[in-house]
Amino acid sequence: MTARRHLLGLTPAELAEWFEAIGEPSFRGEQLLTWVYRHLEADFRRMSVFPQPLRDRLDGEFAVLSGSELERVESPDGTIKVLLRWPDGASTESVMIPARSRGRSRTTACLSTQVGCGVGCRFCASGLDGVMRDLSVGEVIEQAWRIAQILQQRGRRLSNVVYMGMGEPLANYQTTVESVRRLNADWNLHIGQRRITISTVGLPKQIERLAEEGLQATLALSLHAADDALRAELIPWARGVELERLLPALRTYFQRTGREITFEYCLLAGVNDRPQDVTAVAKVARDLHAAVNLLMYNPVAGLEFRRPSRNQAIRFLHSLRRQGVSAHLRESRGLEGDAACGQLRRRREGAAG
Repeated sequence: MTARRHLLGLTPAELAEWFEAIGEPSFRGEQLLTWVYRHLEADFRRMSVFPQPLRDRLDGEFAVLSGSELERVESPDGTIKVLLRWPDGASTESVMIPARSRGRSRTTACLSTQVGCGVGCRFCASGLDGVMRDLSVGEVIEQAWRIAQILQQRGRRLSNVVYMGMGEPLANYQTTVESVRRLNADWNLHIGQRRITISTVGLPKQIERLAEEGLQATLALSLHAADDALRAELIPWARGVELERLLPALRTYFQRTGREITFEYCLLAGVNDRPQDVTAVAKVARDLHAAVNLLMYNPVAGLEFRRPSRNQAIRFLHSLRRQGVSAHLRESRGLEGDAACGQLRRRREGAAG
């Protein structure tokens, strides 16, 4: 039996071509996309705009969703983590993060781009078992689609997307860029590009390439230390990519796009939250006119790193601000639901083993 094609991986042009090939008008493709992305409907039987024989044919040819939901965990703070299994048995995580900013609420989908992660950050659960494979464009979009459907069922809409889940987005470059373009498209989920953030551990050539794509997405660097030696200790991929090489690439992105660079900084008690760390972070942030997002570490079983106290985190925050840096302390989300990257997948697979 021939496997059905993953509809979320297809473009309007590809769908129009398929409808024409079976003797249907090309506008049927637009109708199908409206049902899939506006109504967030995955069941062809409910797509009443199509006659029954065409619904049956669509159901035989396509599957709106490729993966299956293994587990869903909702934390008291409203964070929802979804663990998906793909047809090859691989699994990835996605997270819906609710937040309020300046009196306005937003809902953010945190998406994975790879199965596992090859970066190997020493404090992160995602990279403990390495990277298995890249995700496809359709698989990335499916994560956002599923979160959008969960929100729709609760009378809410997906407003933001961050590529901060499992994997290094710029190591799966074409998929990341193409999925950003599609998620932004009016036929898709129509997420504004300025509400999309791509997080990277720092791959200079890919960052410079991204600067020429004409996107308006925010670029976030997983900094975690502004000292090359400490950064290389925490992030193995940072070895051989000193800040002296990385910062000019970030500056190029800022100059080409006009989009402020963001530094993501996970505070690890006694490791990167010392006074000298504040000074080093402030220096590189001021140099790039970058904002700093601080996050208190979500502990991972089996790793030696500790979460700092809230008072420690606030002292770090205020020290950055006193040194002229735009800095924010992000509220930790989903501590009760293994919401840190890779934790739910690791717990589930450990239990299965």
